[in-house]
Amino acid sequence: MSIKEMKDLVIGNLKAKLPIIQGGMGVGISMSGLASAVANEGGIGVISSACVGMFETDLHDNYLEANIRALKSEIKKAREKTDGILGVNIMKALTNFTDMVKTSIREKVDIIFSGAGLPLNLPQYLEESDETKLVPIVSSGRAAAIIAKNWIKKFDYIPDAFVVEGPKAGGHLGFKLEQINDNQFSLDKLVIQVLESLRPIEDKVNEKIPVIAAGGVYTGGDIRELIDLGAAGVQMATRFVTTKECDASESFKNTYIQSEKEDLEIIESPVGMPGRVIHNQFVEKVSAGEKKPFSCPYHCIKTCEKEDSPYCIALALINAQQGRMSHGFAFAGENAYRAEEIISVSKLIEDLKKEYQKVCLVS
Repeated sequence: MSIKEMKDLVIGNLKAKLPIIQGGMGVGISMSGLASAVANEGGIGVISSACVGMFETDLHDNYLEANIRALKSEIKKAREKTDGILGVNIMKALTNFTDMVKTSIREKVDIIFSGAGLPLNLPQYLEESDETKLVPIVSSGRAAAIIAKNWIKKFDYIPDAFVVEGPKAGGHLGFKLEQINDNQFSLDKLVIQVLESLRPIEDKVNEKIPVIAAGGVYTGGDIRELIDLGAAGVQMATRFVTTKECDASESFKNTYIQSEKEDLEIIESPVGMPGRVIHNQFVEKVSAGEKKPFSCPYHCIKTCEKEDSPYCIALALINAQQGRMSHGFAFAGENAYRAEEIISVSKLIEDLKKEYQKVCLVS
C-alpha cells in the first residue's frame, strides 16, 4: 500500500500544507516563537491574546494599552520569522475582546480563532477590504448552527471554518462537569454532530464550511481518524508545549514531562468554568481553602467572580509561564502525561507525519 501524506487544510484562500492548527495557549504559552515555528513547518501557528501584555511594565496600570501594544509586537515578531499562516486566539470572554480583534485585523493576521462564548458579532469588525478569516471555536453542533445562521443573516458572512473542541482539551472547557467524562460528548461524536448541523446551511449557501477537530488530539493516528470522520484538519495544543520553541519556561514544560496520568485533574476556575490542570501544591492549597480572596489587578475575564475568588487566575498563569510553579499551575490536555522529552517543532511534525503514515499503511 502506498504511503499517504497529510492533505492540505484549506480555509478560504489560505492553504496550509499540514492540516494542523497549533492551538492558542494563554497566558504566554503560545506567542510569536511557537506560532512562527509551526507556520514554518506548514501548519497554522497561533498567538494567544489572553494577557499577551504580561511582559509589559505598565500592565497593572494600563492593562488595555499594554495588551494592544504587546499583541502588535508579537504579530510583528512572528511575521519577521515566517511567511506562513498565522492566527490569533481571542476568547469572547475577554474584557478587552474588541481591542484584541481590532488590533489583529489592523495587523492583517490571517485568521482569528474565537471561543469561550459565542462570538455572534465578530464579523462586524471587518471592513470590506480586510482579508482576515474568522473561525469560531464551539463545543456543540447547536452552537455552530447558531453562529453560522446569525452571521449569514446579520452580516451576510459565512464562517470561514469551525473548530469543535471536545472535553479532553486543556485549560477552560466548554462543558459541564458531568459531561467531561460522558462518552456522548466524545470528540468523534461532536465532530459528526457539527458536520451534520452545518450540512443544511452549506446546502443553502452552496459552500463548504471546514470543520477542525480539537481536544485530546495527540498523535498522527488521531489526526488520520478524525480526518476519516470528515474533519478538514485538527487543532493541537498540548503536544506543542514540550517543544523547544514553545514560549513557556523550561519548568513549565518539565511539569508535563514529569506528570503522571493521575496528576491530570479538573478544577473549578474563578472564571466560572471547569478547567483541566496538572495537580501541584498550589492546586492543593486552593482545594484546602488556604488561598484567600484577593484584590483583582486586571479583571481580564468578564465572567471572573473576583469578589469571591481565592486567587487571581491571570497571576497564577503568569507565574506558571515563568516557572514559579509554587504560585501557579499548568493548564494541560488529558494526554499531557504522555510527553517524554523536549523536542523541536520540526521533529514533532516529523513524528506526527510518521504516525499518520503508519496508520495509513495498516488500514
